[in-house]
Amino acid sequence: MSSRRVRDKWRSKEWYTVVSPEYFGGVELGSIPADDPSKLMGRTVEVTLYDITGDFSHQHLKLNFQVNKVDGKRAMTIFKGHEYSRDYLRSLVRRRTSYVDGIFNVTTKDGYKLRVAACGFTLTRIKTSQQRAIRKIMKEIIEKRASELNFHQFVHEIVLGKIASDIYNEAKKIAPLRHVGIRKSKLLAVPAAENA
Repeated sequence: MSSRRVRDKWRSKEWYTVVSPEYFGGVELGSIPADDPSKLMGRTVEVTLYDITGDFSHQHLKLNFQVNKVDGKRAMTIFKGHEYSRDYLRSLVRRRTSYVDGIFNVTTKDGYKLRVAACGFTLTRIKTSQQRAIRKIMKEIIEKRASELNFHQFVHEIVLGKIASDIYNEAKKIAPLRHVGIRKSKLLAVPAAENA
């Protein structure tokens, strides 16, 4: 392939600004080149929560947004999931403490299906029965909040720590905790009406 043809191919591409959903402030997440706007559909962009909020303490949260609509030169997105960075998760693990993990599939009030992974780190090692009790609290709170909130509200609460703090406040009655968080989430399905 001649270098000229490669250059021409790039020249035919245009840059589209990827924008976060309104419930994440509608901020610019970056630009993607494409020679046809339809090729942007389904592309995912990974950013940190820090890129959106400007809050340095949010650097460890990685968010994924997927392009679901192109409006002029703007590529609109939907939240696809988030997770703790590996380094951050590793930094939470300490010797002689317990790690409680729970993975739950939930459906929001408006019919979005998500898989949510919660984690809890204790100050000391705890018994299996205590771990089970903490996991049960995680499940109850996450399922209850999902059933009460629409997708946008629920995503906000899992990403910004509201649900984690609710879990922490309940679970600390069972054992002293050092950290509770929603370490990962993934959008599994959107309501049929949204796909139409």
